[in-house]
Parts: sequence; structure tokens; C-alpha cells
Amino acid sequence: MSGHFEQIPGGGAAVALDDVEISILRSLAVQLLELIGPGDERVEGEDPLAALFTEGPSEPPSDPALARLFPEAYGGPDADAEDDELRAASAEFRRFTETDLRSRKRDDALAVVRTLDSTTAAGEGGAVLKLTADDCLHWLGALNDLRLTIGTRLEVSDEDESGDLYRLPDSDPRKPMVMAYLWLGALQETLVETLMS
Repeated sequence: MSGHFEQIPGGGAAVALDDVEISILRSLAVQLLELIGPGDERVEGEDPLAALFTEGPSEPPSDPALARLFPEAYGGPDADAEDDELRAASAEFRRFTETDLRSRKRDDALAVVRTLDSTTAAGEGGAVLKLTADDCLHWLGALNDLRLTIGTRLEVSDEDESGDLYRLPDSDPRKPMVMAYLWLGALQETLVETLMS
């Protein structure tokens, strides 16, 4: 089970991780939470239906990683800059969806942190993470968001989806993030395979 997910009864999954892997995953999830930003604080007594109509931002994020996590709904980054209709539609869509999307991404990352904080000892400086079916969905979302963020920072494109990344010399300062990116991809892949079996 070491390093890859396996199915457990009840529709969940389990993975054995060592202390270093747990520390890296937790650190990355916390950094993702910081990137996404704080959640909206609910005021006690506030009408819960009013929250459904809270408007979010209408402009795309300037940080490329956030722009990747919260992409344009219409046109995308290569759209003609003169197309006011597409920009207006994207702004409208963003205003009514980004707050919920941020909340979901925050919940996914928090679920990863909470799971890692409540691990059961496996001995030898590691732990076995046992995820429920719901936890698995949060983990899939968080692993995907982490890979998108790291991939954006590394400027990974669809064409070079890891070919050149494997050949980086150890002296390259990007090497640790490349290793994390590839490892997260392997974790994500085994979790998907586990859930589909």
C-alpha cells in the first residue's frame, strides 16, 4: 500500500505515507489555503438564503495560479481582448460562481489537512490514512488543485506534460517542486483507479 491508494470496505481508500510525505502534503495543502484566501465569515442570525445571492468578484485573478484555479467561463485567456460581450458574460458568471467555487476548494484543502492531522500510526515514522468515500472526493479535488497550482508555477503545458520535467538536473531549483508535482499526480491517479474499481 505504500505510496498508492487501495480500496477499503465501505467505498473509501487507504494509503500508507511516511512522515516526510505527510509533512509535504500538509504544507502544500496549507499553502493552497493561503493562496485561495480566507472564507466568508457568517454573521450569527444572518439569513442563510441571503448568502446564496452574495456576489463574488467580477474580475479574473491576476495571479496566474489563481487564474488557473478560477478560469474564465467564456473565451478563456486567448479570447479576443476586444470582445466586450464575452468579457461581460465571464464577469457575470464569475460574480455568481466564484465564491462557491472558492469555498469548495477551501473545504477540499481543509479536509486534507484534517485527515493528515488525525492519522493513525503505522510504525516506523509513518501513518495509514483511511479515507471515507466523501473524504476521497475532497482529496481528489485538493490533489487536482495542488497539481494545477504547481503546474502553473512550473509553466507546465499540455505539450510537455512531464517529459522534460523528468530530465531536470538535481541542481535545478525547480526540481523539488517538479518531484512534488509528479508525486501528487501519481497519488491522484491511484486514488482515481481505486475509486473506479
